[in-house]
Amino acid sequence: MNYKDMYKTILKELDEVFERMDTSSINKLIDMINGADKIFLMGVGREGLATKAFSMRLMHFGKEVHWCWDDTTPAVGENDLFIFTSGSGEIGHIHYVVEEIKKTNAKICLVTGVPDRKTGELADHILWVPASVYKGKDNVVPSIQPMGNLFEQSLFILFDMIIMQLVDSSDTNFKEMSDRHRNFE
Repeated sequence: MNYKDMYKTILKELDEVFERMDTSSINKLIDMINGADKIFLMGVGREGLATKAFSMRLMHFGKEVHWCWDDTTPAVGENDLFIFTSGSGEIGHIHYVVEEIKKTNAKICLVTGVPDRKTGELADHILWVPASVYKGKDNVVPSIQPMGNLFEQSLFILFDMIIMQLVDSSDTNFKEMSDRHRNFE
């Protein structure tokens, strides 16, 4: 496949994913973010990188945000939100952390490509991203790309769009977000 055919096919795949997204489910996550005292996030691999990028933008937006494995991460409480990304919906150590967070009465949101696996049973909200995912099984948009590329790309774009929606519905603007950016680079 040549370069032009490849990027056109990938863009078509992404278009199909976003056409199938449930906007009410996205809005529910936005409401959960707005209502949380603190927000914690966890993901692994490439989807973890997209999730970590989301945590950075949530901090720029003005939320108190913590990446799960940082040494300075505080305890999770009942007015907090923990957002997990698990493409397959059954990654062992993520499931274990979800079980532990469930004990705190914090809200749990699972962003996944396979909503009906064991981790989803523990979540307060599931945001299904209908993209081909590594070890997936559901009726999702298929991909010419390897493993979970389409799911991971969709996460990056979806999370950026959520940030834009948060800004649009608040008193925050992109200038204020920029002012919160680390200033010692």
